[in-house]
Amino acid sequence: MIEEVYELYEHYRFVVPEGQSLVRIDRYLTYKIQNSTRHKVQIGIEKGYVLVNDLPVKNNYRVKPNDVIKIKLPEKVKDKTHYPENMNLNILYEDDFLLIINKPAGIVVHPTFNNYEGTLYNGLLYHFEKNLHSEKPYIVHRIDKDTSGILIVAKDIETMKNLAQQFFYHSVKRTYYALVWGKLENKSGTIKTFLDRSKKDRKLVQVYKNEGKEAITHYEVIQEYNFFSLIKCNLETGRTHQIRVHLSHLGNPIFNDSFYGGDVIPKEYANFLNEDIFYILQRHALHSKDIIFYHPVLKKNIFVESELPDDFKNMISMLD
Repeated sequence: MIEEVYELYEHYRFVVPEGQSLVRIDRYLTYKIQNSTRHKVQIGIEKGYVLVNDLPVKNNYRVKPNDVIKIKLPEKVKDKTHYPENMNLNILYEDDFLLIINKPAGIVVHPTFNNYEGTLYNGLLYHFEKNLHSEKPYIVHRIDKDTSGILIVAKDIETMKNLAQQFFYHSVKRTYYALVWGKLENKSGTIKTFLDRSKKDRKLVQVYKNEGKEAITHYEVIQEYNFFSLIKCNLETGRTHQIRVHLSHLGNPIFNDSFYGGDVIPKEYANFLNEDIFYILQRHALHSKDIIFYHPVLKKNIFVESELPDDFKNMISMLD
């Protein structure tokens, strides 16, 4: 199956002259680019198409003399294809309109510029073409590569649009299980912050006081161990890396989370644990456990639950 794949190419390049006054970049580019509108420029900046000195910026960034502004826009790449691959998909629920996958850890959900094979999407293509004779799957939402658990896939565009709207308005209820370092000060609570991409490393997300998007996570401790706690988290919003960032912000990073400090043994536990513990569960300990949503065609609530994967269960058994 041939997919429309895009890569970014430089379309505009501006060097801000010496005498330029400090002005917002969205205004500056609207003036510089012929037939542009400020709204379109702002969308491009938000999507990361605008770089200043090779770094992404926000709309309120003020240009300075000698700034090098590059605008990289997506262009279609004709020679890239997404091939069906036969995978052992763990399908928890399926009807004529959608299916729900229990994704294993270590698999990327959707192909990227540097990863066209071995993704969940490739496996879904095979399943759809072999069993459904359908054009393509529509992945409604995503979970991180090393997060395991539930993922909804629509079989037609109308179902996908309806489910996407439910996610947008936060009416989908999702529960995650996480194994975190230490014991939480409060056994249940709500974490409410603003989250945005780190200005130092765009792969990371961090907490901000008053910029970014609001993120709300409800949590409850299920079980405490000597050095860990097993907790469940319910997402009120669904931001990138939300649970991982929130728990790290709370001071209890997810076990073996290399992005947010969970892959280092805390100093207070160093005399009791060694690095061998990371071989038991060789990825961050986060699993999408269950989901409740409104079926757009059957007109009823659907509840689907998944078991913890073997590596997660092995870790819990060792702690018990």
